[in-house]
Amino acid sequence: MDVYILGIESSCDDTSAAVLKNGVLLSNVTASQAVHESYGGVVPELASRAHQQNIVPVVDQAIVQAGITKEQLTAIAFTRGPGLMGSLLVGVSFAKGFARSLGIPMIDVNHLHGHVLAHFIRENEDDNNQPEYPYLCLLVSGGNSQIIKVNAYNDMEILGQTIDDAAGEAIDKCSKVMGLGYPGGPIIDRLARQGNPEAFKFARPNIHGYDYSFSGLKTSFLYSLRDWLKDDPDFIEHHKEDLAASLEFTVVDILMRKLKMAVKDTGIKQVAVAGGVSANTGLRNAFHDYARRYGWEIFIPKFSYTTDNAAMIAITGYFKYLDSDFCSIDKPAFARMTE
Repeated sequence: MDVYILGIESSCDDTSAAVLKNGVLLSNVTASQAVHESYGGVVPELASRAHQQNIVPVVDQAIVQAGITKEQLTAIAFTRGPGLMGSLLVGVSFAKGFARSLGIPMIDVNHLHGHVLAHFIRENEDDNNQPEYPYLCLLVSGGNSQIIKVNAYNDMEILGQTIDDAAGEAIDKCSKVMGLGYPGGPIIDRLARQGNPEAFKFARPNIHGYDYSFSGLKTSFLYSLRDWLKDDPDFIEHHKEDLAASLEFTVVDILMRKLKMAVKDTGIKQVAVAGGVSANTGLRNAFHDYARRYGWEIFIPKFSYTTDNAAMIAITGYFKYLDSDFCSIDKPAFARMTE
């Protein structure tokens, strides 16, 4: 019997729904929220209100585009956390009500696990370009920077992680300091393509092991900019491409040096990248460069699977469904990594 999984993602400011048939993607619909741009960051209350407006039409379109009816759904997978509590509650509450009305099981998914398993999303029956266990995954986003050893879909070991700011957070904050707008990641990426990555030098942390730190880089960037602006009030406008390129180069170099160390120590040469920052051109280029130089087999997600999306929730839910790993209706959403 065919297995149809509806995935629902609402951890931050994107409302997304996707449908899988036997692990193959049929639809992936996302409604983004432009309302936050003028505030320079996501406003939780506005995000939860937008989710309430978007959740029904997004789920409806995902089912329509999949070419099925809601009665054909086998189970509903949903992001239970971590994320913004108000946003999560919209998706969790909808999933519970929808699953109860259809009399089908619910599957709770950890948002970060979804990002790591995005590489297993199949777009057709012949799509078999997935990593084999165990593999290493560099998870980089606005809130997380981790090196993860993935032993199985439900067995992930964090080898290293940020002890303060995440890579994406540091990039966004530096972009904000430069007055470039929000979200900063795509803006820095675009400007960096036109700049000199060695134009400026910024502080690099000396952290033991595989852990990361980006707060020092962020502070170095801020203080350097402050000093340069004293001499030239238009310094940012005159050098924004070089600033962006130098910032990106420093972040990517910090990420890749630790990852290279983990690959060498574990002997695992299947290496993946995931999360919002995996859309960054400099990081993608670095992955290809390291693959050529060190013989890595790399896995880079499609751009549509780098940001928050329901396809990654659905594929994780599909694996859990095959193991009958269901969720009881009394399980609450969680904002932080408590489990």
